[in-house]
Amino acid sequence: MSIAGTSAYDSHDHLPPLVERAVAAARAHGFSYSCRPEQGRLLHALAGGARGVVGETGTGFGVGLAWLASGAGAGVRLVSVERDPERARVAAGLFAGMPGVEVLTGDWERIGERGPYDLLVLDGGGQGKEDGPTADVERLLTPGGTVVVDDFTPATTWPPLHGGRPDLPRRFWLEHPALRSVELRLAPDLSTVVGTRVLPAAPG
Repeated sequence: MSIAGTSAYDSHDHLPPLVERAVAAARAHGFSYSCRPEQGRLLHALAGGARGVVGETGTGFGVGLAWLASGAGAGVRLVSVERDPERARVAAGLFAGMPGVEVLTGDWERIGERGPYDLLVLDGGGQGKEDGPTADVERLLTPGGTVVVDDFTPATTWPPLHGGRPDLPRRFWLEHPALRSVELRLAPDLSTVVGTRVLPAAPG
């Protein structure tokens, strides 16, 4: 979730209808931390290539989930986890007519109940940016599956820094031995790490 992410939509038109409804819900409830449009467009594109199950931590009022659902193909299931019961309730209502979309209420670790995932978006837990466990992508991702960790400031040095200190969470994802990862700059002040789980070696 991005600081002032909801207000970033004030200057964006021609959004997918589901995204418009989710943004309206976030505004109505005074929620400012929705995923930004730049991130949403990336999620929309990645969901278009997903098969099986797509997961997300940190539903908020469903803006990121709406981007994912708008981009996903037929037969793809989507699961999102939100720890705040009221936000989860409102978000679930937005997707009530979509049987392939499920919003769970609880800690982000509930995402493990529905995996493994072809695409996993860590937006509200599991990123390793704060105290607490980091998502185990070897358990949560299918081989060849993709993880997205957002809300970084674009790196200008190596090793990357955050607040003048080594940015250990970013390095964790960029150097994870089970992933092939890259940092994508989505805006002058916003980047995302996208990693693909390494496929097992072919026998023989």
